[in-house]
Amino acid sequence: MTTNFEVIAEKREAKGTGASRRLRRTGMVPGIIYGGHKDATMVAFRHDPMWHLLQNEASHSSILDVVTDGQKEKAILRDVHYHPYQQRILHIDLQRVSATERIHMRIPLHFTGQEVAPGVKLQGGIVSHLMTEIDITCLASNLPEYLTADVSSLDMHESVHLSDLPLPEGVEITSLAHGGDDLAVVTIVAVRGSTEEAEAPAEGEAPAEEKKEGE
Repeated sequence: MTTNFEVIAEKREAKGTGASRRLRRTGMVPGIIYGGHKDATMVAFRHDPMWHLLQNEASHSSILDVVTDGQKEKAILRDVHYHPYQQRILHIDLQRVSATERIHMRIPLHFTGQEVAPGVKLQGGIVSHLMTEIDITCLASNLPEYLTADVSSLDMHESVHLSDLPLPEGVEITSLAHGGDDLAVVTIVAVRGSTEEAEAPAEGEAPAEEKKEGE
């Protein structure tokens, strides 16, 4: 279950590019809250508290308690627009959530056991992360902050797949629930230039022993 964060919002009436620019100059961030069978509400957030909140990875996959004019509603972060080179938030999209409706959301993958995996510790391989986020479906009350992929038992060229990930109660991996492929999320591969790769002949090239015989 995720950590709850409280966010203070203010309703805003003016809209458009010019209004948003003026709002940003006052240290505020324009945003919108939508969904939940209600009309979308244009809001604004104080920039610095929101910036610090978003530096916490958990805030991107947690239920946010959004307080607007003293009224609290639960929402999740759907999109954040950042300035291309300044440490500034330009716009925030939040989606209201219901206790009875399932949501789908991308949450981060955390990896454990990388130092003790036989493929790394004994066979000289390296861990290759093929995915860093997973799209899941669940009720808001079951939303996890992250999923964990344990690679501690992997040998060289072995992988952890989507179906191998332990899931909290009530959580589904969206792609698998819809009949998608059971893709690998992490694998152990040989280090480029290792002995194993050096001994393998290039495409169309004869093995070393055959070369010697033909010289």
